[in-house]
Amino acid sequence: MASSDLETRAKEAFIDDHFELAVDLYCQAITLNPNCAELFVDRAQAYIKLGNFTDAVADANKAIELEPSMAKAYLRKGMACIKLEEYETAKTALETGASLAPADSRFTNLIKECDERIAEEDEEPQLVDKDPPQVVTPNIVPLTNTLPSQGTTLSSTKLKYRHEFYQKPEEVVVTIFAKGIPSNSIVVDFGEQILSVSIEVPGEEPYHFQPRLFGKIVPTKCRYDVMSTKIEIRLAKADATHWTSLEFSKDAVVSQKANVSSANSKPTYPSSKPKRVDWDKLEAQVKKEEKEEKLDGDAALNKLFRDIYKDANEDTRRAMSKSFVESNGTVLSTNWKEVGSKKVKGSPPDGMELKKWKN
Repeated sequence: MASSDLETRAKEAFIDDHFELAVDLYCQAITLNPNCAELFVDRAQAYIKLGNFTDAVADANKAIELEPSMAKAYLRKGMACIKLEEYETAKTALETGASLAPADSRFTNLIKECDERIAEEDEEPQLVDKDPPQVVTPNIVPLTNTLPSQGTTLSSTKLKYRHEFYQKPEEVVVTIFAKGIPSNSIVVDFGEQILSVSIEVPGEEPYHFQPRLFGKIVPTKCRYDVMSTKIEIRLAKADATHWTSLEFSKDAVVSQKANVSSANSKPTYPSSKPKRVDWDKLEAQVKKEEKEEKLDGDAALNKLFRDIYKDANEDTRRAMSKSFVESNGTVLSTNWKEVGSKKVKGSPPDGMELKKWKN
């Protein structure tokens, strides 16, 4: 299917508030047309609707890289950064977008909101421990006001950084509000049911947060992002149970698995268009066919490319696109440092020869 057809279907899915389907269709369209800034901007909008603001920022940055004069890309980046409480970054992006589209009042309103948020942050008093406790062995205290669960330890006698969490059926997002921490001072490790966060800034007391989690996670699918005001950690749930707390407790009751696969769970909306396509049914059918289909040759390669590209970061995507295009489909690299500064040469399989076709 052509990229334009996928884009049309994605826009219709977005209009019908089927944002997850819209993202999936945009991913397919981007795989076919990785240099289209419009696709990245539209997928960023769908990510914002889903509350996936980190990926929305990544898409907006990619759109800006492809088309620096696209005002809409700066708008999407600003909106997502505001949700991430990255107000300085949001303001910078919005001011650039406003210079490109001065008649768009959305930029003015959002810049005003950023100014108000920045002013509020500047007015917040900073907690400074004037007389830090002189201890050799750090005390172990709970992070919250509840009794510590087994495996939960903190090295500080005071709550140095505030944290909170929210969850979706497939993941738990933990936010630690630590401003201005260099990324090389932060170490985050994931275990089967353990999250370990260490912050060691020279001249300051180390911070350690190591809770035994409410449920099990998939360490290889977990990730974290270090921002100017916080650390955002995404924990991939091993199963779709509802966590009643972040930390494990013997008295906690495990909720039943959330029904995230029911086709009837999504609301339907009236439409004036005749013979509206049932996207939910179509999506379920496509996913079933993809699961049962045994691919080989080019089809298998395209699916592998799409699956890797979908979950990759910005540098990985750039490396994949550049290596695949420049090598005529014979090299697929995920290392931007390796391929970013040079042209990727084709590497045909053994026994085959790479030829350039002339029109």
